[in-house]
Amino acid sequence: MNDSLLLKILAGEKTERPPFWFMRQAGRVLPSYMKLKEKYSFWEMMQDPKLGAKVTLLPIDDLGVDAAILFSDILVIPYAMGMGLDFTDRGPEFDIPLSQRENPLADLKPDPTRLNYIYDVIKQIIATKPAHIPLIGFCGAPLTVLCYMLEGIGRSKDFPITLKYLYQNKETVKKLIEVITDLSIIYAKGQINNGVKVFQLFETHAGLIPFDLYKELFFPAVKKIAQAVREEGIPFIYFPKDLGCGIKEVTPEMCDFLSIDWQTPIDVARKMVDRNIGLQGNIDPRLLYADQKTIESSLNKYIDFGSKNHDWIINLGHGFLPDIPYENAKFLADWIKNTNWQR
Repeated sequence: MNDSLLLKILAGEKTERPPFWFMRQAGRVLPSYMKLKEKYSFWEMMQDPKLGAKVTLLPIDDLGVDAAILFSDILVIPYAMGMGLDFTDRGPEFDIPLSQRENPLADLKPDPTRLNYIYDVIKQIIATKPAHIPLIGFCGAPLTVLCYMLEGIGRSKDFPITLKYLYQNKETVKKLIEVITDLSIIYAKGQINNGVKVFQLFETHAGLIPFDLYKELFFPAVKKIAQAVREEGIPFIYFPKDLGCGIKEVTPEMCDFLSIDWQTPIDVARKMVDRNIGLQGNIDPRLLYADQKTIESSLNKYIDFGSKNHDWIINLGHGFLPDIPYENAKFLADWIKNTNWQR
């Protein structure tokens, strides 16, 4: 593991090039994954240790990334709270969303043992992965998880029911955040105890509400999860998509590295974010729809930044989109490895 570029960067060491991995790297962008999907459902691949490990490790061979990230889903937390969950062709759906329940807090029955199957997957990954490839664990951040729990479906990205509920039931929301946070900490520690070496918190919908409200309601939860992870000696990455200028108020107690979306140029983000926090990101995944000459021209703009900033992990500003050509994803990975980073 001492040969891991990712772990070296997270430990503050200098490397010959930036390490890289991609959000949603183990998924529909890979032809090998699509072949498995013809035989198995998402749930089956997530819950079977051998399948889960195989899918997690596909990007190592297919893309040559510097780290694996656990193949799972952020909604395993509400599933472990007893909410009926199904992954459909339309996206994830709950049987009865919290917004339709008379007493949502009473209906939640957190049961950490319902997460044990994930630890079995992690054990299988650790037993079969290359020695120099670290495993990244993750969970969804409280706002993003709460959005799906209240809304019940994954089709409406503006979450109108959630927004209405949040403003009308603020005190209940605070209690729901606490329940989600507490189980997320148990889950994070379970992943760490079974072998993950890095942990990322995914806040996909950080920009859904005004920053001041997000800071009031959700920053305390992020700090609490970060502290729990770092107490285990594991570096913590925080990804608050669409937080905008709010990244200026992310403090070192909240994360070791901050993942930046594509809306903020990486050099601008570096000036805004506390220098004690490393950066991750922020290639626009939609760039990979373009021809490779255009892709390379856009990527070349990162070389100067990468030559001067050793505390940077290359990643996307969000995950791979499902219809991105695999050839372009591989082109991106090869470009990173073959570029002269002038270090």
